[in-house]
Amino acid sequence: MIPDSQLAELVGRLADVRVLAVGDVMLDRFVYGAVERISPEAPVPVLRIEREQAMLGGVGNVVRNLRAQAASVCLVALLGRDEAAREIKGLLRADDDIESHLHEEDDRPTTIKTRYIAGGQQMLRADRERAHAVATVLEEEIIARAEADLGQAQALVLSDYGKGVLTERVVRRMIAAARPSAIPVIVDPKGNDYGRYGGATLVTPNRRELTEATGLPTGSDSEVVAAAAALIERTGIEAVLVTRSQDGMTLLRSEALASPLHLPATAREVYDVSGAGDTVVATVAAALAAGIDLESACRLANAAAGIVVGKIGTATASSAELAAVFRARELETGEAKTVTLEDALTHVSAWRGKGLTVGFTNGCFDLLHPGHISLLRQSKAQCDRLIVGINSDASVRRLKGEGRPIQNDASRALVLGSLASVDLVVIFGEDTPIDVIEALRPDLLVKGADYANKEVVGADVVRAHGGRVMLAVLEDGHSTTATIARATTGR
Repeated sequence: MIPDSQLAELVGRLADVRVLAVGDVMLDRFVYGAVERISPEAPVPVLRIEREQAMLGGVGNVVRNLRAQAASVCLVALLGRDEAAREIKGLLRADDDIESHLHEEDDRPTTIKTRYIAGGQQMLRADRERAHAVATVLEEEIIARAEADLGQAQALVLSDYGKGVLTERVVRRMIAAARPSAIPVIVDPKGNDYGRYGGATLVTPNRRELTEATGLPTGSDSEVVAAAAALIERTGIEAVLVTRSQDGMTLLRSEALASPLHLPATAREVYDVSGAGDTVVATVAAALAAGIDLESACRLANAAAGIVVGKIGTATASSAELAAVFRARELETGEAKTVTLEDALTHVSAWRGKGLTVGFTNGCFDLLHPGHISLLRQSKAQCDRLIVGINSDASVRRLKGEGRPIQNDASRALVLGSLASVDLVVIFGEDTPIDVIEALRPDLLVKGADYANKEVVGADVVRAHGGRVMLAVLEDGHSTTATIARATTGR
């Protein structure tokens, strides 16, 4: 099993893939409000509506999660001819990295799921839908369109919500089309007959769905494993990933029936499980498309699910959030200080609301030495709060060559976070911190005095909004490169 720091690095590979997603698309509506009284007409709460939100649901939520991880997507789905369909098309048009092929059927209303939420809890869900198998002519059109797009994809997702798009014929044709090119097929299943998913790389039932499909109990670890093994033996599916809510996930592979992988749940607080299964499917699909092994893909998916259930609504898990989860697991003393750029922006906003000044400095900080400590102390002396940006492992390798860094980014962040002079640590994957500086807009930018003003990355950005650049006095005789050289030569 690879360490969490390596999983954090794997997250970046999800951005380089293309996934074909076929299935039931729908519109998820969320109506938020407050409940302050009971209706005089009936013993029901009165929801005073404050705001409404609409987003892609069903296979559309798989697409949203893939895009949150920066993967590109081709979507093949079916809509009615109605206002909800037009709304879905508008949402899809907003992202150029989604190629959508949406077929339409006159007598099929576009599925809408409306959730009413107050106090962070769902009060009611109302569904508008009509589930029936797609007409034969449209069935052929969907198959032809999906088969044409399969050649450009590194993974295929079949998102089956039982609304009629993924008929047995569509499913079997798509799996058969993917197998000759060894394209992984990930199925979010529905119904009791999993035989039609035979040949799929992975199916992702929840515990209830696994019981319905096998007729076997799934209360304990051993029962889940037995039911998943029975499903594999009956259907010819290569692997089963069982999502088990508060009990995490269980992976069972056909070639290793005696070696199940149990992954504990990672969420600290659960607010809403809506769409968590879509997050799992999307993350596994992107990972397999990137050539990541199935066990690591499932570990990534488990962490992503833990992120989204801590949010309200059918949420997504971004690449930055996912990488941060694995980096945080390796951090102890400094883990609370190591944050994503998004979280850093939240801190900066709060600090500025209190009238505090924000400073920023950056580097590889591979082997922390007295020169680094001096730089950080000088930086903190000139501001109220100091944020340190550090290059990710991949970035350090590009800048310093193979053999560097000596310590991985999680370890480097841990050491920096343990220093009183450092308030936050942000890990960035680019060669320079310009994107971080542009986002944070620090009041103070600090580099060592060996940088001339014109060479300091981001200096123009900081000065443009009234900030200043400081060149810190360097401690003589201290350099990471020189330290490593001395250690390797004995001089």
